[in-house]
Amino acid sequence: MNNEIAAIYADGWGRLVATMIRFTGGDWGLAEESAQDAFAQALRTWPSAGLPDQPLAWLTTTARRRAIDVARRAAVERDRLPQVAALPVGTDDAEIPDDRLELVFTCCHPGLSHEAQVALTLRCVAGLSTAEIARAFLVSEKTMGQRIFRAKQRIRHAGIPFRVPPPHLLPERLSAVLHVLYLLFNEGYSGDPRLCREAVRLGRVLVALMPDEPEAMGALALMLLQDARRPARQDGAGDLVVLADQDRSRWEPDQIAEGADLCERALRRGRAGPFQLQAAIAACHATAPDLAGTDWAQIAGLYGELRKVAPGPVVELNRAVAVSMTAAGPAAALRLVDAIEGLHDYHLFHATRADLLLRTGQDPAEALDDAIRLAPTEAERRLLIGRRAAARRTGPRTGPPSRPPAAG
Repeated sequence: MNNEIAAIYADGWGRLVATMIRFTGGDWGLAEESAQDAFAQALRTWPSAGLPDQPLAWLTTTARRRAIDVARRAAVERDRLPQVAALPVGTDDAEIPDDRLELVFTCCHPGLSHEAQVALTLRCVAGLSTAEIARAFLVSEKTMGQRIFRAKQRIRHAGIPFRVPPPHLLPERLSAVLHVLYLLFNEGYSGDPRLCREAVRLGRVLVALMPDEPEAMGALALMLLQDARRPARQDGAGDLVVLADQDRSRWEPDQIAEGADLCERALRRGRAGPFQLQAAIAACHATAPDLAGTDWAQIAGLYGELRKVAPGPVVELNRAVAVSMTAAGPAAALRLVDAIEGLHDYHLFHATRADLLLRTGQDPAEALDDAIRLAPTEAERRLLIGRRAAARRTGPRTGPPSRPPAAG
């Protein structure tokens, strides 16, 4: 029974909170409190009484009654709640409006900082506890609680509307929403896998709610394709395994197939955006039989298209990596890398330079030392230390690489 309730929570939390925010006239605190109380009541009641025919309707009715009770105790019912009767328990789940899209866009409003956007999305849409979010971002529960509280106050005091933006603002705002989801995914990819799962789940929700938006499909495809390779990214000791050395039989074939199909469907719309192009690149990697069978020329071309719609130094760095694996070779790629500005505090910039220096017969020691110094995780540091030891044993070399310079 608890597993069934957990599944209902995962799917229904965001819908219930969104419904209650609208019902309470924008009182986020009361909305969350009422939703929490409804699920607590379900945990007490359902194991003995059994699941109701319409769980979401039951939860919504319970949450609304709780909100009304709180308002009555505060003697401000007329000001805080609209004149809406509570739904009867027998109401069908399908009759309850799905306001999650409004909730997602409100959590990701450009008037909020990125930190606040991610924290609110995790708390209000995904339903993670404040303690869980704090652990994921390596801050205290008190600090994260204050961050979420300030974000809610900002929404209230700034009059940020609970709605999907009008059509002329949608492309810009959708980009911010997708950025938050992908930021959430990346946090999980290098740390807590629960965040990856939540990002993918929210991506599915967004695609279901906005089926005609190819960039939403592209973002979901990208996350699925990258997450499919995660089981092979670390060995038994927790050390990173680079793409060339990964056991591809451990990749998730169903996720790869789904991600590649989503990417193809999105690109057919003829409006290729940054997430669609990144998904296409990830699909090239995920569907290749091995490193030698990877279509690096196509990947370099896709990065060339990506730099047109989303220019930036990291795109240039990744394009240089792809170029190094084509007929142009590492010398041409090294010239591209040396022309990049703004990445000297980024460990993969120096790791890439070290690989290219080694492959062009030059000493990579200084670049590797810089990469090790800047590595953000112990696993990446150990990988780079291993490369430095190998470079000292073998010395500079020329020719094709045994692996791309970055972990997969």
